[in-house]
Amino acid sequence: VSRITIVTNGPPQVIDQIEAQLERLVPVHKVTDLTTAGPHVERELALIKVAGTGEKRVEALRVAEIFRAHVVDTTTTSFVFELTGAPEKIDSFIALMRGLGLVEVGRSGVVGMIRGAESV
Repeated sequence: VSRITIVTNGPPQVIDQIEAQLERLVPVHKVTDLTTAGPHVERELALIKVAGTGEKRVEALRVAEIFRAHVVDTTTTSFVFELTGAPEKIDSFIALMRGLGLVEVGRSGVVGMIRGAESV
């Protein structure tokens, strides 16, 4: 069994229509709107590659430390950072890295779960 998280915006009628269409798919066991199910947590994972030398390299590491990003790969001319958190946090990190040699970004998309001992 696997879980797929879909993030969408729209009026309640559109969300209801999306839920109804998903529930009609044969292999789907359950559809839950986390925004109406109660308190929940959302996180996203991103891998961000930044190339640079000298002062830009030092600044990229400083910014990564502030955001609590982890270095998962490094060469003499680049870093790959791993960052998890709210999408807004990842957006902010990427925006700062643009001026420091951003090469590419891979994002998982949002994953969510209801808080507490309950299961979806």
